[in-house]
Amino acid sequence: MLRLLKTPIGRLRILGFFEGISLIVLIFIAVPLKYWGGEPLLVKVVGPVHGLLFTLFVLVTLSAGVTYQWKFSEISWKVLLACVIPFGTFYIDKHILAREQAVLENRRD
Repeated sequence: MLRLLKTPIGRLRILGFFEGISLIVLIFIAVPLKYWGGEPLLVKVVGPVHGLLFTLFVLVTLSAGVTYQWKFSEISWKVLLACVIPFGTFYIDKHILAREQAVLENRRD
């Protein structure tokens, strides 16, 4: 886990995990509790946390895209789209970000 903190892609992967969890909690737990259970407290707590994580995810994605010179039409737009789809950040982590990090690590060796 500590090695992930050393690179922009690693930090993006960690942030994507937390952003994905917050989106799932918001959509599948907090919002139903608000509208079907009449309990809006969880939305009031998770909503701003998710908003912050979402914003950070977008900024870190753009930063990583610039750092690694990703073509927007090939990688960046997919990563950005993933953060608005439930479970999308987990899919992108497995299919794009892990591969990009492996390529980066192989270049260093």
